[in-house]
Amino acid sequence: MAGRLLYLGNGRKFQSIAKLDDRFESWGLNVDRYWAYNNEFPETLDGYDGIFLSGSPHGAYEDVPFILREHELIQKAAEKDIPMLGICFGSQILGSALCGRDQVFRRSFCEIGYKDLPLTEATRTDKIARDLKDHVHMFVWHNDEVKAEHPDMTILASSDLCPNQIWRYKDRDIWGIQGHPEVTKDQAVIWFEENRARMEQDGADIDDLKAQAHEAAESKTMLTRFADLVLNP
Repeated sequence: MAGRLLYLGNGRKFQSIAKLDDRFESWGLNVDRYWAYNNEFPETLDGYDGIFLSGSPHGAYEDVPFILREHELIQKAAEKDIPMLGICFGSQILGSALCGRDQVFRRSFCEIGYKDLPLTEATRTDKIARDLKDHVHMFVWHNDEVKAEHPDMTILASSDLCPNQIWRYKDRDIWGIQGHPEVTKDQAVIWFEENRARMEQDGADIDDLKAQAHEAAESKTMLTRFADLVLNP
């Protein structure tokens, strides 16, 4: 059956505030959920039309068993030409697995807040980013990030602090998004409050963030475009 998605949860809790696995199902995908953080992985990649990799409190450069296993899974998936999309840590581990472990680094301070991310010319013909215009608005929150200077990376968007906010691997159906297009306006308000202490430590004003909470609907077209790609391989 076409439209089978492998969803790898890399967080301390399997399901994030965004419940993106449920949304993928609502868009018609057959979602197989595995809690990678808990060392749960499929025995084979046969039959999958796409893979999604979630965020994580870990760094892609850490020698943690599930991270090492996920590196191998990504490399095998790329050999099989399985489309992949990673968000936050998911983007970072894609960069690490496909372009080298030295591609991910920890910056000296956190980038946090809603930002308008300038787009590159490559978005105009990109399969998941072509609905975007000159900028895309979304929430970003990270210390770790993927370097932009690699010949196998096509940069699609950047910020004033991070030159690699959205990227594609070569011309393949593999994408990384550093920010958080998956979080809705209502979810954002809850998320900010739940993480008040950590976000304040990272330099955010939570009340200001809650006032700025945004649906970021345009950024979500990348998620629905990816779902369409998996649904119609």
